[in-house]
Amino acid sequence: MPPRRPNTGGGGGTSSSAAPAPRKVPLRSLLRAASVACGVQFGWALQLSLLTPYVQELGIPHAFASLVWLCGPLSGLLVQPLVGHLSDRITPANSPLGRRRPFIAAGAASIAFAVLTVGFSADLGRLFGDNVVPGSTRIGAIIVYLVGFWLLDVGNNATQGPCRAFLADLTENDPRRTRIANAYFSLFMALGNILGYATGAYNGWYKIFPFTITGSCGVSCANLNSAFLLDIIILAITTYISVATVQDNPTFGSDEAAPPSSHEEEAFLFELFGSFKYFTMPVWMVLIVTSLTWVGWFLFILFDTDWMGREIYRGSPEIVADTQKYHDGVRMGSFGLMLNSVVLGITSIGMEKLCRKWGAGLVWGVSNIIMALCFVAMLIITYVAQNLDYGPSGAPPTGIVAASLIVFTILGAPLSITYSIPYAMAASRVENLGLGQGLAMGILNLSIVIPQIIVSLGSGPWDQLFGGGNAPSFWVAAAASFVGGLVAILGLPRARLGPKKKTTQR
Repeated sequence: MPPRRPNTGGGGGTSSSAAPAPRKVPLRSLLRAASVACGVQFGWALQLSLLTPYVQELGIPHAFASLVWLCGPLSGLLVQPLVGHLSDRITPANSPLGRRRPFIAAGAASIAFAVLTVGFSADLGRLFGDNVVPGSTRIGAIIVYLVGFWLLDVGNNATQGPCRAFLADLTENDPRRTRIANAYFSLFMALGNILGYATGAYNGWYKIFPFTITGSCGVSCANLNSAFLLDIIILAITTYISVATVQDNPTFGSDEAAPPSSHEEEAFLFELFGSFKYFTMPVWMVLIVTSLTWVGWFLFILFDTDWMGREIYRGSPEIVADTQKYHDGVRMGSFGLMLNSVVLGITSIGMEKLCRKWGAGLVWGVSNIIMALCFVAMLIITYVAQNLDYGPSGAPPTGIVAASLIVFTILGAPLSITYSIPYAMAASRVENLGLGQGLAMGILNLSIVIPQIIVSLGSGPWDQLFGGGNAPSFWVAAAASFVGGLVAILGLPRARLGPKKKTTQR
């Protein structure tokens, strides 16, 4: 049986024997605990903005570029729930570092190793006999890249899930503090995005790390390698701040973390999927809206900078004459994503007030409608760009570029909502069912990675079915976001992020 907590009530006990009321974790500790999101998101931003163009440089056609991202959601399908499950069962007796921090540190180390593998995949591929002729398919580099990419997503999932659960532990399931903690997390994600996308938009990092330019790795490849080296530095600093300066909350979740007896132990997958039968309708609504939201986001994430390079700048990574225009577009897309992250950070600061005033469900629903409108705007910009004469220079008109950047920027507000509200709602609603916070984050992760698997498998063939390009995927993104917004508005009106507090009679 789990150990009983000491009785803090009155009635016969002396003041010396009564345990003091647990002290709430200061908000500054929540801020430090969330800081690891900056380091993780810095690398994630580089991954989102630069890796889809990079794999096409290695020789993977545009129609199959989305399949490369399949390894991410497949690893996340099991890694994050498994890590959450294991961390829920750790006790102070078998882990002096606490329940979540060992997984955060191990995940960060995995990310550091993975980005080195991905960044130097071209050089490692050459050791395996790749032909470095422009336009050729580098089989060795692609294999090394896929291994590193898989490890990178394993590390991301192994870090972010426990970090979210760590914040939930520290807030003790208090609705307001949970929203604040997730807003901090979203704020640091925004900061990591700003730094990451700004790094991706600059093409001179190879001058700081000149050894990255080799016979198999040109300027664009060397910039990618140099950016990942910066990522390792930032990740190490933020991980240290989160792991070394914030202690686990010993007063929350000790019963939940007590190890089960042998006849109570269940297989992990059985527990994960078996928990579905306990879900109430509000929990299902959160998962459904999360899935629809991520269908939209993942399609945007896959092709945002590629869309800027192809549709707006009319470049191509496969055609040598158009490579420069394509990379100019990718860098401009990274700049747009940096502006997106600035808005994300600003929105995170006002998240708590928005939820108090309108309700979390309405805020989430409206943000999804804004997403849908932005994706429609991208389709309109694509149509206009296709029918414009760019002139002898081949550069896109300033108005087209400005409109594209505005859309990227506006999307920062709904992205902030996506990074915050679903996690806060899942943390409180699933906790009410008696499940651990680690498993709660793992369950929510399923509603994110399953849509990603579907998108990875279907987006490339879907685009090719309509003649290539990225427009068909953005139609699907707009539709999924709009439907998700309607479901959130109708199914989660003024949703309360947490359990109802018990009132005591006076």
